Amino acid sequence: MSSVAVVRDPEISAGPPSEPTKRGRPASPRLSWRSLQRIKGASFTWPFFIGFAVFTILPVVLALGQSLFSEKSSGLGFGEAEISFSGVDNFTRGLTDGIFWTSMLRVGIYAAIVVPVTQIVSLALALLIDAVTRRVANRFRLSLLIPYMIPGIVATMIWIYLYSPVVGPFQPIFDALGLDINFFSGSLIWFSIGNLALWGNIGFNMLILYGALQAVPREIFDAARVDGASDFRIAMSIKVPYVRGSLVLTGVLSIIGTLQIFAEPTLFRAVSPETITKDFTPAMVIFNQAFQVGNLNYAAALSIILAAVVGIASAIIYRFTNKVEQ
Repeated sequence: MSSVAVVRDPEISAGPPSEPTKRGRPASPRLSWRSLQRIKGASFTWPFFIGFAVFTILPVVLALGQSLFSEKSSGLGFGEAEISFSGVDNFTRGLTDGIFWTSMLRVGIYAAIVVPVTQIVSLALALLIDAVTRRVANRFRLSLLIPYMIPGIVATMIWIYLYSPVVGPFQPIFDALGLDINFFSGSLIWFSIGNLALWGNIGFNMLILYGALQAVPREIFDAARVDGASDFRIAMSIKVPYVRGSLVLTGVLSIIGTLQIFAEPTLFRAVSPETITKDFTPAMVIFNQAFQVGNLNYAAALSIILAAVVGIASAIIYRFTNKVEQ
């Protein structure tokens, strides 16, 4: 008698787990077809979580560990430095560091002006693009998104050239009009950096707000027009309330990015060192402590404090906007 090979269908074998038999034998441990599909779908998120753990969670844990130690040189500075456990001494020093908190206040005032202006301009552009035909909107949407696609270092160098009183294209116009304007002076340096931030962030915020506007049911607009509402009334009473969640999202992202500003003032320092000091922003203070002073432990503690301030500010704004919406 010849043997017959039994081939099992994988979908049939992956069916729902069998119920316990009447004889009391345990159910089969095999997964159901639906559970296998869920596991396959969840596997697409594993690369993100691996990258998030390696490049976000792990650096935070390492910085937290570094901040609990201090490095001291013995004697006259010769020989190897001694690393000892210092507890929360670095955090205590950071919480009472006047230079660090002065830079934090400086950037906080800058964020209080730049972020609302960015939000207002982005919302206005999104409403204008939403009001035109889709074909025209696609052209403007792409052109407004180009500044966001340019790396921050490159964008800063472009604007330093435009601001330059020696080779910049604006200076001959100012000379012809008899205006004495220097974008690198102490009174205009924040305006110069803010204009650069506005130029680079408007496209991204506008794109998110425009996408949210596309989700608003068009029947509401038709009903409002039948009732005699103007386009401005429709925009303020219907469109803006619908995109409030997206406004909160872009606002929180803008605050996070603004409080950590580093590349722009660092490059502006090369052309205006008398205005922008090495401790101009919190990120510059941390960079100075880590790579110029050489105190990595204290720099790690300042990084944790800055992250806590950014998180608290984001949570307060998110909570406040949710209360207003309710």
